[in-house]
Amino acid sequence: MLILNARDVRQALPMIEAIAAMKEAFAALTEGRAIVLPRAHLPIERNQGISLFMPAYIDHEDSSRQALTIKAVSLFDQNQSKGLARIQAAVLVLDPTTGALSAVLEGATLTGIRTAAASGAATDLLARPDSQTVAILGAGVQARAHLEAICAIRPIERAFIHSPTPAKVNALMAEKGSVVSAELVAVESSREAIAEADIICCTSTSPTPIFDDADVRAGTHINAVGSYMPHVREVPSATVARSLVVIDSHEAAWEEAGDLIIPVEAGEITRDHVHAELGELVLGTQAGRSDDQQITFFKSVGIAAQDAFAAQVALANAKSRNLGQRVNW
Repeated sequence: MLILNARDVRQALPMIEAIAAMKEAFAALTEGRAIVLPRAHLPIERNQGISLFMPAYIDHEDSSRQALTIKAVSLFDQNQSKGLARIQAAVLVLDPTTGALSAVLEGATLTGIRTAAASGAATDLLARPDSQTVAILGAGVQARAHLEAICAIRPIERAFIHSPTPAKVNALMAEKGSVVSAELVAVESSREAIAEADIICCTSTSPTPIFDDADVRAGTHINAVGSYMPHVREVPSATVARSLVVIDSHEAAWEEAGDLIIPVEAGEITRDHVHAELGELVLGTQAGRSDDQQITFFKSVGIAAQDAFAAQVALANAKSRNLGQRVNW
């Protein structure tokens, strides 16, 4: 059995390869080859935590392209006081022909990369080709990963970064300043961040909208990944209502995407307002942006197929680069 720690996963899962893998994952979901179950939520109230479980099986005639994985993710609010990251996760990779455990990957790093890579795939399919500016709303793990993903697929010249915690913005800029070629600009408000943005990435933990619809320019593309519960959202209803909306999965979105569920329940949009799953755009069965003035919106809550495809890429690279630790099981 192969074990990949966080450092191994980062080396084995380059963003550009992860973006390509996410396109494959969403195509497989749309084609019906990706079998995923709804995310299971297990509250750990006594310890102020929650654990999530996400299984996936990827079917293919070629057994070497099949995949069987399960991810366990735990979020414990008191971890930082114990010197631990709030998010703890692991991806178990099983042999799809026998069920035997074949690998364990550090899951928080993989999740950070694959989530941003999904937004990268959506941006590649929906954002204007001439997009040169991005607003990053948030300054955590996903903000960092999204900055890298967007810069990987568009010629970004400036990135405007906003968070209610300036120290986190400064840390992000110090870490990523030498990684991306874009000029990084710290701003004091979301309005200032999106004023010149061609692309907006919402990566916050806010339960309510983090920008005003009136500030969104025509032709903008928006990615929103921060909320994954039906009562939480980052994007105002008015923006959703005037956008071409693409989602990762119909089943997952209508269970968890508050950015869509809240305006539907308020009568501001209907379910038919959702244009397509991202996999339909990948396969070419649905069109994307219709003109340069259209606002496009990709809402992602995350699906287990992403973990399966990301793990496949990471394991293939780890084996060719001699990364990780082998143990007898």
